[in-house]
Amino acid sequence: MESGVTSALILATALASGLVAGVFFAFSSFVMKALGRLPANHGISAMQSINIVVINPLFLGVLFGTAIGCTVLAVISFLNWGDPRAAKVFIGSLVYLLGTILVTMALNVPLNDALAAADPNTSEGANVWAHYLKRWTAWNHLRSAAALITAALLTIAL
Repeated sequence: MESGVTSALILATALASGLVAGVFFAFSSFVMKALGRLPANHGISAMQSINIVVINPLFLGVLFGTAIGCTVLAVISFLNWGDPRAAKVFIGSLVYLLGTILVTMALNVPLNDALAAADPNTSEGANVWAHYLKRWTAWNHLRSAAALITAALLTIAL
């Protein structure tokens, strides 16, 4: 694990994980609270728009590029388990893959899909929104923490 290429990958992945943590933190700390203060139909419409716009090469590149970096680093660290950095790199990588990517795909995306199908101008839509705000934000807190923990562990490993 002592190669310059591996160190560069650890640094790039740590920085990208920190960037992802920051985006998720912003949503957890103020975006969702602001949307929750709007009338339900406005909050739903705004979040539906956000969920469309977020599907772009820049955001997805950072989110999933970090996952690729973590996957490569997990393999490298596992194969070099005797290296003093290996455990931190391996655990940090797994935390991102499980706590950020798995939670996103298994929990946040299905909630986004349910919200996309909701009619903002109905009481049923308002019920979906109330459930969404609570559940999506709770899972987003976990994603934020996982990405931050990954950034910290990878930085410490450097």
